[in-house]
Amino acid sequence: MNFPFDLASEAQILIIDDEPANIALLERLLRRERFDRIASTTDPREATALFTKHKADIILLDLLMPHLDGFALLDQFTRLIGPDDFIPILVLTADVTTETRRRALSLGAKDFLVKPIDTVETVLRIVNLLETRFLFKALKTATLENLAAQPNDFPGLK
Repeated sequence: MNFPFDLASEAQILIIDDEPANIALLERLLRRERFDRIASTTDPREATALFTKHKADIILLDLLMPHLDGFALLDQFTRLIGPDDFIPILVLTADVTTETRRRALSLGAKDFLVKPIDTVETVLRIVNLLETRFLFKALKTATLENLAAQPNDFPGLK
């Protein structure tokens, strides 16, 4: 696939799933598409530290995990990301209930896929979310540059 913004070389992806086989599958899919900046953990208690360390552009998150479930992580990530940024969270779970889907989306997930995943659809959704992330970053940068270039209409205020 050809990606805008050189997504494959720029995007930092964080995968959180307690099943090593699921992480291996996602990493294999992503590396096949030339994504190579991938961090992952099977321990959800490490997730926020990895997120901060690797400055993730997207989070792929399982919900049903021991120690700390994906819903608690969604809440933590939403607070970490804050209202002035856009870092998409794609939930990948075996839980097919409507309640789970609604709860995840209401807690900040930007998309939701049910396991077992369709590999092509999963990659396409990841790419779509990353395109949105990079467009958001470009718009935010352009807006800040535009504001900085504006003359100071209020002398005395800095």
